Amino acid sequence: MVKVSVILPVYGVAEYIEKCAQSLLDQTLQEMEFIFVDDHGPDNSIELVQNMISSHPRKEQFVFLKPEHNMGAGMARNFAVPQAKGEYIAFVDSDDWVEPTMFEELYDEAVRQGGTDLCYCQIAKNYLDGQPAEIQCNPTIEAGPLTDERRRFFLTHYVSLFTTFIFKREMVQRYDIHFPSSRSADDSFFVTSSLLLASSSAHVDKPFYHYIIRPGSVCTTKDSVKYQKRLETFRSLMAFLKEKGAYDKFKNEIDFIYIKKGYFSSVFNYVYNSLEPKKETIAEIRQELKKQVPDYDANTYFRKKKSLVAFDALLRRCPGLALRIIRIYVKRNNLVV
Repeated sequence: MVKVSVILPVYGVAEYIEKCAQSLLDQTLQEMEFIFVDDHGPDNSIELVQNMISSHPRKEQFVFLKPEHNMGAGMARNFAVPQAKGEYIAFVDSDDWVEPTMFEELYDEAVRQGGTDLCYCQIAKNYLDGQPAEIQCNPTIEAGPLTDERRRFFLTHYVSLFTTFIFKREMVQRYDIHFPSSRSADDSFFVTSSLLLASSSAHVDKPFYHYIIRPGSVCTTKDSVKYQKRLETFRSLMAFLKEKGAYDKFKNEIDFIYIKKGYFSSVFNYVYNSLEPKKETIAEIRQELKKQVPDYDANTYFRKKKSLVAFDALLRRCPGLALRIIRIYVKRNNLVV
């Protein structure tokens, strides 16, 4: 029986993929499969992996898929999910790497807690420019059933990072949880959907996943219209959660996620990626907020965040000044948005 299927989209990562593949070969959990999706990249990334495993005892655990055309990372993951055989599925980016015990510890803890729908760990962000590693932590909630109280707490405190989770495959397929086609904010879409539709969770409080921040990666490549893709993702997320019947019960929490990750993150994303950001575009992003969350200024989570309330007021009343402050803040804190 395959306990965990790991899905990896592959595109232009020849410099990094061997370290990633080696970290999979080193996994202490034996009952696994590793599904590499060749997304028509410009280099020999796939061949490097195939050469590595050609005489390895785990060779048969490696599966290689190739869609007809380039799909982007999210859609490549969607392409692979129906092919997975594992009780749980997980996602690794092919330029990152994981600790040897990651999947064994996550799987064992999920089983120990009764076969939870989700089990998650923490993440280490590793910078290739020499900056110190940074640990990012998901919130800790009691293992077991995802009560409304636990779900609300997680939804309003999590840091996304879907690569820190294993997801029960049956749950993902039953609810058609998927990645958006817009190629932006994959984390927010998949994790939010999973948190709202899963019935139980568990966690292991260790940073098993190493997220590599490198020049030229999707997260560091500037794109002045990237904010539009983010807005499209959040439009799709709101529609998906309403279709699944999750929105009404958790409206307050879902709206807050949109305010933070749809509205404010889109503003920061636009300013970060633009040489000359325009006030008109900020107004466009704000109009989308009003369309998706007309009563956003009454949201209880938002109102408790005085810094967000103040910054929203600045964006409304003095957008030019707000743009200058964002540019300074992003530069000083070396943010990637």
